[in-house]
Amino acid sequence: MESLDLVVIGAGWSGLVAAKTYLEVKPSSKVVILDSESSVGGVWTKHRLYKGLKSNNMLGTYEYSDFPMDESTFDVKPGEHIPGNVLLLYFEKYVAHFQLADKIRLGSKVERAERKPDGKWRLTIRKIHGGAVEGVVLETSKLVVATGLTTEPFLPAFNGQDSFNAPLFHFRDFAIYEDEALQVGKRVAILGGTKSAWDVAYACATSGAQVNWIIRESGHGPAWMAPPYVSPLKRWLEKLVTTRFFTWFSPCIWGDADGFGIVRYFLHGTWLGRKMVDVFWKTIANDVIQLNGYDIHPEVGKLKPWVSPFWTGTSLGILNYSTNFFDYVKNGTIKIHITDIDHLSHRTIHLTTGEGIPVSAFVCATGWKATPNIEFLPRGIDKELGFAWSPDPIDEDLVKRADDEILRRFPHLQDQPAFSPKHQALAENAAAASPHPIRLIRFMVPLSMFKERSIIFLGTPLTINTALVSQLQALWATAYFDDKLITPFMVRRPLPGSIEDTDRKPIKKSDPDLKWETALQTQFGKWRYPAGFGKRNPDFVFDAMPYMDMLLKDLGLQSHRKSNIFTECFEPYGPSDYRGLVDEWKARNLVKTKSD
Repeated sequence: MESLDLVVIGAGWSGLVAAKTYLEVKPSSKVVILDSESSVGGVWTKHRLYKGLKSNNMLGTYEYSDFPMDESTFDVKPGEHIPGNVLLLYFEKYVAHFQLADKIRLGSKVERAERKPDGKWRLTIRKIHGGAVEGVVLETSKLVVATGLTTEPFLPAFNGQDSFNAPLFHFRDFAIYEDEALQVGKRVAILGGTKSAWDVAYACATSGAQVNWIIRESGHGPAWMAPPYVSPLKRWLEKLVTTRFFTWFSPCIWGDADGFGIVRYFLHGTWLGRKMVDVFWKTIANDVIQLNGYDIHPEVGKLKPWVSPFWTGTSLGILNYSTNFFDYVKNGTIKIHITDIDHLSHRTIHLTTGEGIPVSAFVCATGWKATPNIEFLPRGIDKELGFAWSPDPIDEDLVKRADDEILRRFPHLQDQPAFSPKHQALAENAAAASPHPIRLIRFMVPLSMFKERSIIFLGTPLTINTALVSQLQALWATAYFDDKLITPFMVRRPLPGSIEDTDRKPIKKSDPDLKWETALQTQFGKWRYPAGFGKRNPDFVFDAMPYMDMLLKDLGLQSHRKSNIFTECFEPYGPSDYRGLVDEWKARNLVKTKSD
């Protein structure tokens, strides 16, 4: 059995940078990256790429800070959204540049992860070689689970689907069926109101297919879809959410980590401040409504979101299409049905309105399962790991106190949005059935295993700043595994002779304080993003900046990285602001040699 220092599960945004960062700090370590897919890339892996797929992000905001996506190499110009095939190429070149290829084992599905009595993890892997299946067992001292939350698709069951006799699949597999769906004369039905549903509808419509788009009357309604530039100032949305001034208008339980607690208190803790916050969010909403023309055309109006963007989190999407999406709605190529599905019959979807829709293919944009595709052992460890479907590791009284504290600090969150009285989660959706949010310290480490330093989960936050958050988490994970974090809830044990920042003195607190902070941070999403995914996992839009500030402070690094207070507050942050972070951290934690 092969024994390793570190195993990373997942070769997407979080997994690749986790392995690269760990090897930068500990270059002699035995590290392996496992992924069940046939290529690197995570959500941008080869088999998920279909014609016309692009990122929400434009050039310059969707890249690691130490590996810029330059225009000449990747043939993407400023102001252009990044095509899916370019992102796959970016990951492949990242792997080559940082010499990770010999660490990656593709086609390797981790089926079980068992914690051994000595604290190590034994992984049971199903490896596929040209159709042949081989069982492999690895043992590792440290385990990074970087599979994120978009691995296991949730595909509902429908009455009558056995007799449907037409392709019925999750949008994750759209590339497999695109030759059948993207043709003139085909009739494609789509279920769901998410950004993925918009993408599939556009791809089908621009290929000449007739689209029947079903948005459940019993669901949350259509996602907010904004132009790339929003607000009366026409600010680039991706940079709007990384500009400190604008982040202050979002209540955030960890917001004080940005060093502007007084401003945040005024905006969310006073009557006048809350009025200003209301004006900000109404301005954003009205700008999008006007630009998209929701109140002008009756069919386009069916896509008008049902709740304020304030409550929606990362269910927000960008209109990253080459032509005007709404033209296809106006001319009837995309027909929208706000209703529910009653049953299926032979190549027909029957709606609760009594209408029957003949189809060639049926695509479900219905999200992802909350449960992982890995079995963790021994049995009962799910609670220790903080999984959302397990019994809660935080007691009910502490959760209640956390709720009370959140609502005391942010009174506006008491006015939760009113959903349709017909609202009902899809019955089998494990995400909707989660009894509590994922309970992880800093959204990464299980409470009960904090001192073991043997496992960490990366990529659980949903954010439009994926690249930035993933590289900060990767460095945090490396420091955590090496017991070199500076946090207000644990004792720093400096190595003899190490170069330290003597001005920073960690404060020793008890385990209940650590549990209290985790209760506050994980419970917050339930109140902040009820129309998003906050009930289950962290859902970041304007909250990513203070989250990264918090991680930087844990690492003992500078979080304010601009040249002066004006640019700090009003100039957006981007990848270049975090360039060289690993070297900064290594310099602060370098052990002096005898020759020094």
